[in-house]
Amino acid sequence: MNKYQDLKIWNKAMELVEKIYLLMKLLPDDEKFGLISQIKRCCVSIPSNIAEGAGRNSSKEFKHFLSIANGSTTELETQILLTNRLSLVNKDKTEEILNLCIEIKKMNYALQKSLS
Repeated sequence: MNKYQDLKIWNKAMELVEKIYLLMKLLPDDEKFGLISQIKRCCVSIPSNIAEGAGRNSSKEFKHFLSIANGSTTELETQILLTNRLSLVNKDKTEEILNLCIEIKKMNYALQKSLS
């Protein structure tokens, strides 16, 4: 359907993954199989679902996968906020990531609306 590599939202989501992986290096090793693992799976899910949806045969299917990506973005925001609440990472280290999540959700909403 779409060449997903040309989608701005996919590129923003890939940027988010890069930033998350760098941030995860700051978390303690004892979170390796807990929060770090969950955050990494969650953030990778965002561009993956955008790509999968773009590769589907209909706008309806694409919207479905965009909806899943939006859910993953919201899940990621929650997990990043948890790192702040648990004092694992300073808020100044997560502000850019949280802003990027908001931007991706806005782009996602606009893309879904354009597919209607």
